Amino acid sequence: MRKLELTAQAEDEGDRLDRVIARRGGIARGEARRALDRGGVWVEGRRVKAASRTVRQGQRIAVVLEEAGRTEPTLEGLSDAQVLFEDRHLIAVDKPPFVPAQATLGSDRGTLPKLVEARVGGPVGLVHRLDLETSGVTVFGKTKAATTALAAAFRGGAAHKRYLVAAVGALAAEGRIDLPLSPDPRRRGRFLASERGNISAATRYRVLARRGLLCAVELFPQTGRTHQIRSHLAALETPILGDKLYGGPGEIEVEGRPLRASRMLLHARALELPHPATGAPLRLEAPMPEDLREALLLAGTDPAQF
Repeated sequence: MRKLELTAQAEDEGDRLDRVIARRGGIARGEARRALDRGGVWVEGRRVKAASRTVRQGQRIAVVLEEAGRTEPTLEGLSDAQVLFEDRHLIAVDKPPFVPAQATLGSDRGTLPKLVEARVGGPVGLVHRLDLETSGVTVFGKTKAATTALAAAFRGGAAHKRYLVAAVGALAAEGRIDLPLSPDPRRRGRFLASERGNISAATRYRVLARRGLLCAVELFPQTGRTHQIRSHLAALETPILGDKLYGGPGEIEVEGRPLRASRMLLHARALELPHPATGAPLRLEAPMPEDLREALLLAGTDPAQF
């Protein structure tokens, strides 16, 4: 990723944003427009996509450019099978792995909200997020009232989440992990789980099966912190298979059979919460992805039961 940090000068006052980017950044105007179109331009910290927007002297402009010959893979649209539930108030979808849950610095194309908005034909409200490599249930409000009610359910603990993972280590049969989190000062984007943390976090878990060091585990987060499951399991020296950020191996051999993970094998299997309009219990469940299914079978359990 290449990034330009520009400042509008006196001669840029009142000129079009695409022309200013091209002039100050030393790039073709067409490349400036492509960056704008995909959501890779920020003016004073706010994403801007209008090439014709006028610029004021002193404004700070950040431009994220694609590396030559490299583009991020994107999903063109959601299939009917990926829609788990929909009515006029909300839509729940099965998030595929590697689809961003929100806009990245360089682009907002191919993100889950954009895919859902294209599906429903209008704006939606995202009230919780899954990590890039995580698959499974994600819910969106289709109205402001529904989005507010869904967000309140998550904040108030009325949304109950169930995850399935393939982990590697000697994890106890079941338990509750009460370890606060804190940002890792040595690695950006990573969290540490320890008694010295300042962000309260709790996770219940149960081992469904194990073979060697490979464990099939179901987890029930009691709080909704960023990277909570990943950091909690890593603190117990049982990282998720494929989770490079938290020390999870990309490959493990189980009784002579190799198992490779092309992603972190973490899946949001089910979500239970009150319907935002009626208050009736709503249970949403995402099908088991094939890579996790293979890992759970190798661990010695029938994925169909979970």
